[in-house]
Amino acid sequence: MQENKPTYRINDYLPTTKKEVVARGWDELDVILFSGDAYVDHPSFGPAVIGRLLESHNLKVAIVPQPNWQDDLRDFKKLGKPRLFFAVTAGCMDSMVNHYTANKRLRSNDAYTPGGKAGFRPDYATITYSNILKDLFPEVPIVIGGVEASLRRLTHYDYWSDKLKPGILEDSKADLLIYGMGEKPLGMLIKLLEKGVSFNTIRNIPQTAFNKIDKIDLEIEGWEDFYLQSHDDCVNDKVKYAENFKVIEEESNSFKSAKRLIQKVGQKSIVVNPPFEPLTEHEIDAVYDLPFTRIPHPKYAKKGSIPAYEMIRHSITLHRGCFGACSFCTISAHQGKFINSRSEKSILKEVDKVTEMHDFRGYISDLGGPSANMYKMQGIDLDICKKCKRASCLHPNVCKNLNTNPKPLTQIYKKVQNHNKIKKAFVGSGIRYDLFMHKLNTPEYAEYADELIKNHISGRLKIAPEHTAKDVLDIMRKPDFAMFHEFKKLFDQINKKHQLNQQLIPYFISSHPGCNNIHMAELAVETKMMSFQLEQVQDFTPTPMTLATVMYYSGINPYTMEKISVARGKDAKLSQRKFFFWYKKEFRNEIISELRKNDREDLIDKLFGKISHKKTSKYNKRR
Repeated sequence: MQENKPTYRINDYLPTTKKEVVARGWDELDVILFSGDAYVDHPSFGPAVIGRLLESHNLKVAIVPQPNWQDDLRDFKKLGKPRLFFAVTAGCMDSMVNHYTANKRLRSNDAYTPGGKAGFRPDYATITYSNILKDLFPEVPIVIGGVEASLRRLTHYDYWSDKLKPGILEDSKADLLIYGMGEKPLGMLIKLLEKGVSFNTIRNIPQTAFNKIDKIDLEIEGWEDFYLQSHDDCVNDKVKYAENFKVIEEESNSFKSAKRLIQKVGQKSIVVNPPFEPLTEHEIDAVYDLPFTRIPHPKYAKKGSIPAYEMIRHSITLHRGCFGACSFCTISAHQGKFINSRSEKSILKEVDKVTEMHDFRGYISDLGGPSANMYKMQGIDLDICKKCKRASCLHPNVCKNLNTNPKPLTQIYKKVQNHNKIKKAFVGSGIRYDLFMHKLNTPEYAEYADELIKNHISGRLKIAPEHTAKDVLDIMRKPDFAMFHEFKKLFDQINKKHQLNQQLIPYFISSHPGCNNIHMAELAVETKMMSFQLEQVQDFTPTPMTLATVMYYSGINPYTMEKISVARGKDAKLSQRKFFFWYKKEFRNEIISELRKNDREDLIDKLFGKISHKKTSKYNKRR
């Protein structure tokens, strides 16, 4: 049977070329957006969301995806200059994470480019694009945003150059930075500009940052200022850099009482305004109701599929934000600690749209979010949340003021699964099992676990215990591994009850700050005893604005100011990583030798069986 191809016209997309602009009858653009990603007109792609949001404000918007920065710069010149400003984003990922592995090896592919081809964006893309535009059109304001700009807004450790860099406003020469999810600050900026307010005088928009040379104006009602350690002081003293992070994380997660942060960089100061309150249900629904075609721009038709799009084309995002605040993760830092949930009506409306796509075959690939099972969860008493300084609502224990009832999510699962055009709706995002394991004796929690495992797994459930050692898990802000054992038991019981043969796929991280080779050997033993042969593993990659990255660079835990061990350099990282693959012959002798040096023949026996030891282990004597 011949499938029905999409019938979208070129004008159903944001224009990407002069020809497409002229086809709309426009002789001037209000905003031109430059992006490091290919243009996929889908709500899971940040550049598309920003472009559609600007369009919803009755602006004439164009997007220039993956401009060539190495030729005569024609991509930067072809649409001229906009009436209001240039918008710049590196795309859905930090360009350096996109380009390099944890061992700083250049990646051979790019999931956000047609055909998965690498080389279509520069290193430090936000800085590169912004500098080019400032040189070509010095009079036009530049607004930067997205993950790369957001997480580099203040002094940050850059793993790839192995040094502290100043806030990205300094090197990019941009005029304004929007951090986090940009709907509210961008909307306020547009309203002020359309009222005739001069761009250079706009200093009071929450969730924005800017550079100032002159004296800071302190008279903004309701905002209290906090002066961070200067960039130069951070460069000269790692302790001061670590001290800064605790303040930045706490203020970024504040609900209503966040301070305005000011950091001196040379003769200038970067000013970071407090964040907006989270989007309301109505506001986030409005974002997903924008007129996305949900498919890539037709210009890519003959250039190969875009891997990132193939992963999410038939997925549904239920909510944003994450209150887990894992030490190594940037989700809380960018999307925020507070959950922004869509209405059931909005979700089911998008489900209807997905079922009408020409290539839909009855399977929703993911009903999820950053952590798939935080839908509709928030503080019971929000007044307590407004004063709370905890980075994580889950560690060291689940907050008593957190409503973790999964009933609304269970209802979504069932309604989507019962849609007459859907064969199966999977949960492809990772889940937090500590959100329901602590209350399994409550019917709603047990029902959620049963519904999830019975009806929404494609044979394999991704789960992220991350490590087995309590010392490391505490630093990661993750639950004790004993809870993973409990979840594995529950998973097996539900599978047996429904006569299913499904697998758990656990994720683990090596060389996280606080982790050493013995921790990794113990992880190998623990997972072997559970009959896991690990495949979903990664080496810790320091990324800007995470607690783990601050610990990696400074060797200090900012919350205790205690020193912490760190695996630095390629050899140290690979030395830990090999324990994931203890069962491979090429690592056996190396692992045995290392464990003998550390008097841990007991771990050798558990991994490889009883073998001849040259000496009696001090560890075994103590036992």
